[in-house]
Amino acid sequence: MAEALILDSEALNALANPTKRGSLTLRARAIARVAYERGALLRVPAPVLAEVCRGPRLDAAVNQVLNREAIRVLDLTRPVAQRAGGLLAKARMSSDNAVDAFVVATALEFEVAVIATADAKDLARLSAPDDHVSLMQL
Repeated sequence: MAEALILDSEALNALANPTKRGSLTLRARAIARVAYERGALLRVPAPVLAEVCRGPRLDAAVNQVLNREAIRVLDLTRPVAQRAGGLLAKARMSSDNAVDAFVVATALEFEVAVIATADAKDLARLSAPDDHVSLMQL
């Protein structure tokens, strides 16, 4: 199975809105470039779109990134959703962190995965027991 770079909401937003995200954009671009050069798969869990999409005008930048980059949106499947629920329970976190749990559960689908995030604290709690998922702070 391949290595993957999973983008969370902040990472995708940083790539889509470079003038608004400043240094986060520079870091997100660098992380994505290195992953691409290493042959890693660049992925966005579909639930992340719920956090970044807010209507046609605001979605245009996100859609441009997803259409022109080598980034694929992964659908939410039943096994991933159930794994996310288990991660929330194990970390004793509420469903307020569901999208973060979907991100981690998606990363666990890969043999080796890096999650690009500006929210390392919550994602670290959710991914704590798994050593094949690492976090890259934006």
